[in-house]
Amino acid sequence: MSAAQDTPVSRRLRSVKHIIIVCSGKGGVGKSSVSTQLALSLRASSPTARVGILDVDLTGPSIPRMLGLDGHPVHQSSDGWVPVYADGSEARLACMSVGFLLKKKEDSVVWRGPKKNAMIRQFLSDVRWGELDYLVIDTPPGTSDEHLSLVEHMAPVHDRISAVLVTTPQAVALLDAMKCLSFTRATAIPVLGLVENMSGYVCPCCGEISNVFSTGGGEEMARREGLTFLGSLPVDTELVTLLDAAEVERPGESAELPEGGSRRSFDLLERYEKTPTAPLFKKIVEKIVERLLSVHQAS
Repeated sequence: MSAAQDTPVSRRLRSVKHIIIVCSGKGGVGKSSVSTQLALSLRASSPTARVGILDVDLTGPSIPRMLGLDGHPVHQSSDGWVPVYADGSEARLACMSVGFLLKKKEDSVVWRGPKKNAMIRQFLSDVRWGELDYLVIDTPPGTSDEHLSLVEHMAPVHDRISAVLVTTPQAVALLDAMKCLSFTRATAIPVLGLVENMSGYVCPCCGEISNVFSTGGGEEMARREGLTFLGSLPVDTELVTLLDAAEVERPGESAELPEGGSRRSFDLLERYEKTPTAPLFKKIVEKIVERLLSVHQAS
């Protein structure tokens, strides 16, 4: 590695094999839930897989809540910030978010661009990620300061970065997804594929899928733009209940365990695999892993 590439970020991410940026051009398409499922499914893809999830949606951090980690503190060590481990002593699912740094989870983050840039740089250079097979980065909607900061700070490890695009079937969401695709092309980030989220509704009684919105728009966009279509995900009420920590949390569930994580986060990892969406996402992850191999062989 040349001196020009030897930066605090490159040194910290030296042991991270794959960096996957999850992005969408529009808010409300379920990007954070896709990021969470991606992290959980990648962890489950191998008994030794080590996964990190970084939440850079600074003004709307939701990953801690979805992983059942709300209220957990971030500890400082001599080697930097220690991420919060959703699976406790197993330490195979690390999480970092600005949500851990807020005094109250309902506090707003009112920062201008330079402050956001500094926070993202600190997440990348000061968090003790250790050896990871995958680092999933959940980004805010659009292509703004946070995305530019990520690309700028991770320039020395650009060859390990790829993206997953998330959209819903509606035309307005697809239009914004095209802008996100344009961003990845402008910054030379390989796109692993596109996920069409909220494509239908799973009836909790009979399991039948009904197309509440239009369907197939994401697949058509992928075909038209030469992208890999990773799959469609319906609205799954079991998954919504599972990830909506504020609704299902019971007293004592979020209390930190001595080995890290919480009762709810341990429970979540097991319960997720029982949801109707889990087997669908397993197929998506298989395609992502396959695409990662081909992308890095090509580079």
